[in-house]
Amino acid sequence: MTKRLLVAMIALATLMVCAPGLRTFLGAQARPQAKPLEPWNNTTQAVPPGTVFPPSGPAPRRSLAGIWDAGGGAGIQALGARNMPSTTRPEHQLPYTPAGLAALALNKPGFGVNEVAPGLINDWLNSCDPGGFPRANLYELRTLQIMETQGQVVLLYQFLQVWRKIWTDGRQLPTDQEPRWYGYSVGKWTDDYTFVVDTVGMNETTWIDNAGRPHSDALKVQEVFHRKDRDTLEISTTIDDPKFYTKPWVALDKFPMRLMPAGFDMMEMLCSASEVAAYNKAVGNPVSSPK
Repeated sequence: MTKRLLVAMIALATLMVCAPGLRTFLGAQARPQAKPLEPWNNTTQAVPPGTVFPPSGPAPRRSLAGIWDAGGGAGIQALGARNMPSTTRPEHQLPYTPAGLAALALNKPGFGVNEVAPGLINDWLNSCDPGGFPRANLYELRTLQIMETQGQVVLLYQFLQVWRKIWTDGRQLPTDQEPRWYGYSVGKWTDDYTFVVDTVGMNETTWIDNAGRPHSDALKVQEVFHRKDRDTLEISTTIDDPKFYTKPWVALDKFPMRLMPAGFDMMEMLCSASEVAAYNKAVGNPVSSPK
């Protein structure tokens, strides 16, 4: 037997012995896989919450376009803003002004420290009023489709099927505006992968989040969309309302969204007044609801 043939046989034997471990190693390096998509009514990517994804490759320059998903219910934020939920922990206490505390006392949410019984909730969202902004980012942030046109970035939210228009044509924010549910937004790229949005003019009847945090007409919200890599978009949201809070506070900090395949089909998530009435009659407020 020649020396060359002997070396080849030893190498082959070694590969056969190590093959299971090699397959395990390669599998660990592979990207986590979701189950195949159905053609209609997708809900979320079937990857367990907390999955650590390896780098996916470089992001395209100055582009947020795509269908992005929070996955695993991480964007529901039932207790309030994800980074400042309504709890008794000292680090979650917001810096209210006296006017802010007075406004907070008027709100009766169904979740958080100030939670009340279902029949006492005065959340207008429960009556199918628009949730408004920044609540669109801070409650039921599920799947978000971002489209880009010349002069605009358009956000399509799955929850309540609402949309926002962010102007990128260089215009300034209005200084004397009629309030809107989702405000007036302008955005700009601060580098090739970071898009910053400022929004003002939100309707004062809306809540900041699901815990009933209030805001005044002086509210200004800043969002930072950072394209971390091809498949990861991080969203941050900062609240600045000098009438109700003594300093700005971060409500969402680098919240990760995953890029979905182009054929991902967002299912409807609408508020139906008739279904809300049926719920209130049976569960929410059966004593006061009409029979």
